[in-house]
Formats: sequence, C-alpha cells, structure tokens
Amino acid sequence: MSELSELSAGTTAPVTSRAAPAGQASGDALEQPPVEPAGGGAGDRRRWVALGVIASGTLMTILDGSIVTVAMPAIQRDLGFSAAGLSWVVNAYLLAFGSLLLLAGRLGDLFGRKRMFLAGTAVFTGASVLAGLAGSPELLIAARFLQGVGSAAATAVALGILVTLFTEPAERGRAIAVFSFTGAAGATLGQVLGGILTDLLGWHWIFFINLPIGVAALAIARSVLPVDRGLGRAAGADVLGALLVTAGLGLGLHTVVNVGARGWTSPATLGYGGLAVLLLAGFVARQATAASPLFPLRILRSRNVAGANLVQVLMVAACFAFQVLVALYLQQVLGYGAAATGLAMLPAAVIIGAVSLGVSARLAARFGERNVLLAGLVLLVGVLGLLTRVPVRADYLTDLLPVMLLTAGFGLALPALTSLGMSGARSDDAGVASGLFNTTQQLGMAVGVAVLATLAAGRTEELLAAGASQPAALTGGFRLAFAVAVGLLVAALAVAFTVLRQPARR
Repeated sequence: MSELSELSAGTTAPVTSRAAPAGQASGDALEQPPVEPAGGGAGDRRRWVALGVIASGTLMTILDGSIVTVAMPAIQRDLGFSAAGLSWVVNAYLLAFGSLLLLAGRLGDLFGRKRMFLAGTAVFTGASVLAGLAGSPELLIAARFLQGVGSAAATAVALGILVTLFTEPAERGRAIAVFSFTGAAGATLGQVLGGILTDLLGWHWIFFINLPIGVAALAIARSVLPVDRGLGRAAGADVLGALLVTAGLGLGLHTVVNVGARGWTSPATLGYGGLAVLLLAGFVARQATAASPLFPLRILRSRNVAGANLVQVLMVAACFAFQVLVALYLQQVLGYGAAATGLAMLPAAVIIGAVSLGVSARLAARFGERNVLLAGLVLLVGVLGLLTRVPVRADYLTDLLPVMLLTAGFGLALPALTSLGMSGARSDDAGVASGLFNTTQQLGMAVGVAVLATLAAGRTEELLAAGASQPAALTGGFRLAFAVAVGLLVAALAVAFTVLRQPARR
C-alpha cells in the first residue's frame, strides 16, 4: 500500500484557549484577563487583519501537506525516485512536523509566539523555494524536512497568538471558525490545486507558489501581530525533556508510516515502536519531576483537555483515512485522474467551509460546544456508514455526492472540539497546549491511515485469492476500512458524551 504512505501527511487544525492567570489551578473553564492587542484604538481592524495573516500562513502549510500527493508520479519521473524512496517526499515532512509541534509550542511560550511564527514562516518559505529547485531525490527530501520544521514552528504558536487577539466569546468563536476552515478544507483544496498546477506548469510550481504567499504573510505579520516577549529563558527550557519527546514522537511516527511496508509484527516495527514508547514514557517521568517542565502535566488534569485530545485522535484517525481511502477508491476503482479526484472531493471542502464559517459559531453560542460536537460526530458516523455499502460501479451523484455533503459534520465538530480542547489551559501554557492539540491530530492521522490502509490491503488480498476481480477486491477492502472507521467515530462519540463538559460562559 505504498500509495497510502505517500498520502500520510495531512492537515493541522489550530486551537484556542480560555486561559487562567498564572498560579491558578487548572480546570475545565479557566479564564484569563483580556489582553489588549497591539494597535490601541485601531486594534479591532488590525486584529482581523492579523487573523487573516495567520490563517493564510497556516493554510499555506496545510495545503503543502496534501498538494504534493497528486504530483508524486511527475516527481518520480523527473527525479528518478525509487518506489520506496518516493514515500519520503511526504514522510520527511510528516516526521519533522509531527515530532516538533510540542517543542515549538513551548519555545513560543518561552521566547515569544510572534517570533516563533515569523521564524517558522520564513523557514517554510525558504525551504519551499529549495524544494522547487531540487534536482535530486536527496535535495527534495531535505527540503521537505525543512518545510516540516518551519510548518511546526508557525502552526504550533498560531493559536497562542489568537488567544491574545480574541478574548470575547462571540468573536473568538468566529476566529476559531476561520481556523477550522483552513484545517478542515485545506487538504482537499490542496489536492485540487496540486493537480491543476502540475498539469499546467509542472510539479516545481506546487512549491514555488508558496514564495509570494510567504513573503506577503511575513511583511504584514511584522506590523499587525501583537508583540510578546514570552516567559524568557529563566522559565526553563528542559533540554532533556525536549530531546526525549522529539525523539519519541519522531521514532513513533517513523514506525507508523512504515507499517504498510513492514507489517505490524515485523521486528523493525516492534523494535522501533517499543523504543518510541520507552522514550515517551521517559518524557512523562521527566515532566513529573522537572523544575521547569516542557509539558506541565497539570494540563491533563482538565477533563476537557484530556478528553478532547482523545476524541481528536479517534475522530481524525477516521476522517483523514476517509479522505485518503476515498481518493484511492476514486482512482483505483472508478478510474478517476488526479485532477478529477480533487474536483470530485471539492463539495466536501465547500460544505465543511460553509458550515465552519457560517454556522458552527452561531450554533455553539446557542447550544454549547459540547452539543455541537456530539451532533457533528453523529453526522460523521453517517458519512462512514454510507461508505460501508459503496458499490464497485458507483454513480457519483447518487452514491458519493450525499457522502460529501454529510461531511458538514466535520465543520461542526472541529471548531467545537478546538474550543473544548483548550478550555482548561493556563495563559502561560497556551503554546504548549496548542502544540499538544496539534500533535494528537498528527498522531490520529498517521495511525488512522496506517491501521485502516493495512486492513484494506489485507482484505483486498483475501478477496483476490478467492477469485474476486481487482475492482471488487479493492472495494471490499475499502468497505472493511470504512466499517472500522465507523467504530472509531462511535468510540469518539462515547468519550465526548461521557467525559467532556460544557465550559462555563463568561
């Protein structure tokens, strides 16, 4: 299932926070004093400009996680990648991005989130140019790794900045909706844009397009983002903890993204996976005793923070696998091309964006984030439930378009989950809590694709051995994966219902 490993990079949803003054015990609805954004009386307009800048920079990094997938065949032809090596065009980005989010979030708390966002955007933009100029597999993989580093730095702190910009609940809800749109719809838009650019201009332009966007974002961000000095080095950087968590997450993600090639019970998978668990266990032990922990464990005492991160792992594992497997179904079973596949999935991006931007904040204000999350999860169960019966010769209008429209549930669920996931963070922990939320999202994407793709491949091989045709066998494998994804969403629904609580309103 090398095709699946090539599609294992994904989106990152930003988060926001209701934070509390330093020293206050963490809980499910902690508050922080309002922070006046830079700009004084002109701050209101500048806040929304700043949100647009952060959203644009975040969307750029999200698009890059998926835009490359449709250009893989062209990249392989031009640079001479082997079949196994080609997956590292995606995996190098994923490993750097997923393993550095937690560290980047804490560094933003310590040294200033504006500085971290600007530095991350600059690194990402420069690495994009390097990737577009790459003339060898090694240079492209190195550039993709640097893109992941820059993306992690910018994404991990973006919503820590949002916390200082929007403190009033209604405005914050609208800001979350904008960010949720970038995360929920960005990956699908990336597939469409990637197909068009590759067909018209060549694969190099999927990277060059980041240059004008990145330069513009940097120029505007310097003047409109609020200035923050951070807690300072004196607050402690916990170098040992940083090494343990970065190595543990990196090795864990490396293990998961290679499951398709190695198998779950191979010595390499068990060995690397076991070492990753030991490193992360060592990190947790370190955080319990360190004077200035990288990740204060008190964050997890909030049932909303802990519960929302668990719900996110389950929900994203199912939903990102939906995106990957549906794309493969369209191409491998129905014979769609790259651009046609992106266009076929475009209604999902449109409906998610419409619900995220126009509906979710209003519903959350009226019914509460918890109830909106539950409703969204129910709709998503319907999405995957319909796909368990997808036919070999599907008609797009009757069999697939209704599925795309039901993805409106993700537009409801993600903004609500975002608010709940940060509702117990303190003001001085906003960056690391944001990094945690983004890290669990990456974990859900990687594990979801690895598990469901492996199940689909195994079922396909069984059906082929039994004499089924290639399209029928592939469809049978996808149906099994979708059925397991339904189970993941039901589990997410159960956790959300029993663990999460509606935060107190101001």
